[in-house]
Amino acid sequence: MDYISIIVPCFNEQEVLPIFYKDVCRILDSIDYIKYELLFVDDGSHDKTLKIIKDFAKVNKNVKFISFSRNFGKEAAMYAGLTEAKGDYIAIMDADMQDPPELLLEMYSSLKSENIDCVCARRADREGEGRIRSFLSNAFYSIIDKLSNTEMVKGARDYRMMTRQMVDSVISMKEYNRYSKGLFSFVGYETKWIDFKNVKRAAGETKWSIFALMKYAKGGLISFSSVPLVISSYCGLLSCFIAFVLGIYIAIKTMIFGNPTDGWTTLVCIILFIGGLQMLFLGIIGQYLSKTYMETKDRPIYFTKDSNIDEQSGKYICYCNHVTEQDIIDAIKNGAITVEAIIEETGAMKNSNCEVNNPKGSCCYSDIVNVFKKHI
Repeated sequence: MDYISIIVPCFNEQEVLPIFYKDVCRILDSIDYIKYELLFVDDGSHDKTLKIIKDFAKVNKNVKFISFSRNFGKEAAMYAGLTEAKGDYIAIMDADMQDPPELLLEMYSSLKSENIDCVCARRADREGEGRIRSFLSNAFYSIIDKLSNTEMVKGARDYRMMTRQMVDSVISMKEYNRYSKGLFSFVGYETKWIDFKNVKRAAGETKWSIFALMKYAKGGLISFSSVPLVISSYCGLLSCFIAFVLGIYIAIKTMIFGNPTDGWTTLVCIILFIGGLQMLFLGIIGQYLSKTYMETKDRPIYFTKDSNIDEQSGKYICYCNHVTEQDIIDAIKNGAITVEAIIEETGAMKNSNCEVNNPKGSCCYSDIVNVFKKHI
């Protein structure tokens, strides 16, 4: 039985969460022979987002949540979700319904039937989006794809489903300044792309202003390309060459025509231009230095204020089939009064990795017995 984790970063999404929850649960419940968890990551919301998520968790044991102490950003939320997710297959999707939940079926089916590690959604168009936003987005992907050694696919979403191996590779990179689209590409692994038409938000308003997107794009460019620094160096060399040529020209002109004072306006313009370039390139260098400075501080990527993820109850008792201590407790509450009844109720030891032919000799069996004795 496969275990699927759905990570949902949230920031002030109270209007759309009920719609999202109903639709995603409907899709996941339609998949046979799986267990799943909905892992909501509240990124310091100021509305009723966390309360709504807690209400979901009260009626559905598959709902888990992490709530940050403040707004750390979507990148931190995705990292937290990937770190805490327990699934064999892990998906990331936004709560605004712009990531069609129906694609989860195709993603899971592709990962199971094909020799791939990731299935990613890609917008085929930007219908309904503002022209300026669309132009800037397309321009950014075109630029960063040319400047970076890491492939950046135009229209790619964070919406994707990955294998446990790929997720472990991603979370092994604990850098503070994260650009996940680049990290997903950087780790490699075989990726399949699913095109879909752009979908408008089901409710609420986008939290991404043009300024925020430009700031995010700048961070991605600095994280995955050193070309701006190379351009700065080449411009410096070009300026030195032009200055050298002009110096020779002025010297020759002075010796021939004897008019050294001509061209002061041009000289002032050149000085201002070169001075402006110097300030620009110092600013570019400063951006890289500031990123390095933040990395050397080694600060935590996020702080958790509230969560219903209990380390003990989340520990796998039968790892090959993802049975936790909480699953065994729930089975006992449902009337399982023997170890064999618990195994049947939880679906433990039904995987070929368990010693099915000699269950009492397996480590899973002894661990289940210990938990049973603890709670019976």
